Amino acid sequence: MTRVLVVDDEPQLLRALSINLRARHYEVCQAATGAEALRTAAAHPPDVVILDLGLPDMDGTEVIAGLRGWTEVPILVLSGRTDSIDKVEALDAGADDYVTKPFGMDELLARLRAMTRRAGDKDEQPVVQVGGATVDLAARRVTLDGSDVRLTPTEWHLLEVLLRHPGKLLSQRQLLTEVWGPGYETAQGNLRLYMAQLRRKLEPDPSRPRHLLNEPGMGYRFEP
Repeated sequence: MTRVLVVDDEPQLLRALSINLRARHYEVCQAATGAEALRTAAAHPPDVVILDLGLPDMDGTEVIAGLRGWTEVPILVLSGRTDSIDKVEALDAGADDYVTKPFGMDELLARLRAMTRRAGDKDEQPVVQVGGATVDLAARRVTLDGSDVRLTPTEWHLLEVLLRHPGKLLSQRQLLTEVWGPGYETAQGNLRLYMAQLRRKLEPDPSRPRHLLNEPGMGYRFEP
């Protein structure tokens, strides 16, 4: 049974989430503060965490940092904060996805299922399909319709980072730091240019991408 740690200081929301999750056969642990969340996670390691950012004793990003010190458990952030800066900070801290309050329960459950599937797929062979293209991460080779697709080193590095985190929203800052290195955190033009080049090479319809997706003001994700 999948164990979910739900962290929120709103009793009604905590209760509603717990009822809905248990009805779908999840095991649920609860916490109303950041300190309680970290203690509970250490005592009963969860398979996934649903975390509110606005906690009474510490910011949710501090909880994410605390968890990331010892676990790669998927973290789904819930927050009433709509500013993209808050979302980016949560993603940079190590969150895997972000849902803004108010939210639909069906959407939250769908995202939860996707996160747990991805967590269970980590041991699969490193061959990924991007539309009609086949990407062999181990051989560092991309083929499309039987022919090799030539990627520049930067294009490959960017593609590899996205593909190794399927479904996860990666912030612009994360991608720029990972691919270009420190000092390039604000070079969004680089990111737009190389994403456009990857779409032209890999997407069936680059103007309407289905796999290399952008969430404006936040970042990019690879959807299998």
